[in-house]
Amino acid sequence: MKSFDAHSVKPPSINPSVKLAPSQLRRAALLVSFLACLPGMALAQAPAWPNKSVKIVVPFAPGGNTDSIARIMAERLTQTLGQSVVVENKVGAGGGIAAEFVGKAAPDGYTLLMAAMPVMAILPAINKTNYDPLRDFVPISNVGSNPFVMGVHKSVPANNVQELVALARKSPGKYNYASGGSGSVSHLSAALFVNRAQIDMTHISYKGGAPAVTDLLAGNVQMYFGNFSELVPHLAGGNIRLIGVSSEKRSSQLPQVATIAESGFAGFRTVTWNGLMAPTGTPQAVVQRVADAVKEALASEGMTARLQQIGVDAIGSTPREFADTLRADIAIWSEAAKAAKLKME
Repeated sequence: MKSFDAHSVKPPSINPSVKLAPSQLRRAALLVSFLACLPGMALAQAPAWPNKSVKIVVPFAPGGNTDSIARIMAERLTQTLGQSVVVENKVGAGGGIAAEFVGKAAPDGYTLLMAAMPVMAILPAINKTNYDPLRDFVPISNVGSNPFVMGVHKSVPANNVQELVALARKSPGKYNYASGGSGSVSHLSAALFVNRAQIDMTHISYKGGAPAVTDLLAGNVQMYFGNFSELVPHLAGGNIRLIGVSSEKRSSQLPQVATIAESGFAGFRTVTWNGLMAPTGTPQAVVQRVADAVKEALASEGMTARLQQIGVDAIGSTPREFADTLRADIAIWSEAAKAAKLKME
C-alpha cells in the first residue's frame, strides 16, 4: 500500500469561468483548510522527546567531580524527564575522546556531553583536537562551577594577595608555585596571575594535585592554586593560609577571603565548570527542554547542598548564558596558555 504524503496533495483548482453554488464553495473552502492542516497534524503525531533513555557521556574516570556531577544530575533528570538518564565514562586524550564522540553523535538529544571547562577551553588551546568547542556543540546549561583558591605556606609572610605580590617583586625568583601538571588548571591559573602581576615566580610541576598539596604543606613550595576540596581541609593544621579566590565574587564557603579581582587585578577570573552540551544540529526545542529540566532539578530540595559537598556552586544557566561563558573562557585560557609559554602540540 502506497504511503500517503500530505505535502504532495495539491488543493483543487477552481476555474473562474465556472460558477459554483454556495454549498459547493463552502465544501471547497473546507477541503482547502483541511489539506493545509495535514502537515501540522503529521508533525503533532511525531514522537515526543524523550521516548527512550538519554546518555550523558563523561570525559573522565568515575569518582571525580565531573563524574559525580553527572551522576547527581542523571538521577534527578530521570525523574524530571520521565525516561532513564544514564552515565557513560569515555576516558582518554585529556577528555578529547569523549568530546569527539559526542560531537559526531546523532543530533537527536539522546547523546549529551557533561562538558568540563578544561576539555572545552584549555585542551583545544594547547593541543590539536578532533573537535571544535564552538562549531561542534550547542551549549545547553552550565550545571555548576567551582573557583580556585590561592594557598601559601605559613613561612610566606603574606596575609593577602597584595602582600604576596610585594614580596615577589622585592625578591624576583625567590618564590615558586606548584601545579598539578603542565597545562593543568592549577598551572594556568597561577601562570595567568604571575603574568598579570608582573612578578617572577618559578613553576614546579607535579603529577597531580595531591603531591603538589603535600609539598605545599611541607613548605617545599610556597604557593598553589587548588580546588577548595584540596586546600580547605588543611586550614585547621595551620601550615597554610588561603589568601585569594579566583572567582568574580567571594565564595560562600570562604566569605572572609577576598577575590583576586578585588585585590588589584580587576577582571581576573579562573573557574572550572561542568555543563551539558549536545551535538550541533540538535533541535532547539530539545535543547530548551533539557535546560529547563536542569534548572528544575537544581531547584529541587537538597540539590544545592549535594553539590556544595563536592565544592560546586549550582548555576543552571540558559543556553545563551552558557554559550557566553564558553566564549569568554576560551579567550581567558588562551591568554593563560600564552602566559605559561605553552605551544600547540
